[in-house]
Amino acid sequence: MATESARYGAYTTPGLSNENGHEVAKLLQDRLNALNDLQLTLKHVHWNVVGPHFIAVHEMIDPHVEEVRAMVDETAERIATLGMAPIGTPSAIVEHRTWDDYSLNRATTNEHLGALDAVYNGLLESHRKAQETVGEIDAVSEDMLIGQIKQLELFHWFVRAHLETVGGELSTGSESTEKGAAQAASDNADVTG
Repeated sequence: MATESARYGAYTTPGLSNENGHEVAKLLQDRLNALNDLQLTLKHVHWNVVGPHFIAVHEMIDPHVEEVRAMVDETAERIATLGMAPIGTPSAIVEHRTWDDYSLNRATTNEHLGALDAVYNGLLESHRKAQETVGEIDAVSEDMLIGQIKQLELFHWFVRAHLETVGGELSTGSESTEKGAAQAASDNADVTG
């Protein structure tokens, strides 16, 4: 049976100390957990979305799932390059996550998109914090995170475009929780279309 110490190699990438390389890898492990959770959540939404805009949302999600899966692979490989074993098991996600599990099942497009707005708010905030910290140590890992943020922000815009009024307001209002945002988006469905 492998021990926790077996997660760390006796090396990292040239130009970084083992301590710095492993510190970055630990930060990236948190991002790996978040991205693995996101890809599963997006697939769950893809299967469970219903309502008048079903096909648009259903088909919008799948290409992004593939992008997130590529981010997962890129992040795991960067962790390994830095000399630490990436952990991609479901228990690692559950044990180390700092966010609530996605709670909507069969729900309307507006409810799921409202909930996804809250999910992306949290994910992007934590990705940016990681990028800032990693940037002080390793420009290569920072560059990877910047590229991921760019793609995540683009999809978040797609989600928000469905929730936005002509006046530029989001139907989710100031809700910050997934359930609250889902309810607000549902309540305001007639405003956004």
